[in-house]
Amino acid sequence: MVVTDRLDVRLDPERRRKLIQLVTARGRSVSDVVREAIDLAYEEAQREQRRRAARELTAMAVEEPPDPQTLCRELGGAYGGDLP
Repeated sequence: MVVTDRLDVRLDPERRRKLIQLVTARGRSVSDVVREAIDLAYEEAQREQRRRAARELTAMAVEEPPDPQTLCRELGGAYGGDLP
């Protein structure tokens, strides 16, 4: 991974304490822990977006399609011609 950008983040003392605890517990650098936190937050946001889309889809009133023979008759009548 090539890191190209630098970011200056200001933390209150409580968040700094939590960050240092994570760094110590994981034996990783502050940068690694911050990058991992960003990745996890992004993944969670994507999951929530997919959940929301699924809820919207399931809430839609979708008409049940007719059986295949009825559908063929309806399409044949609407567009002219016989369908198998």
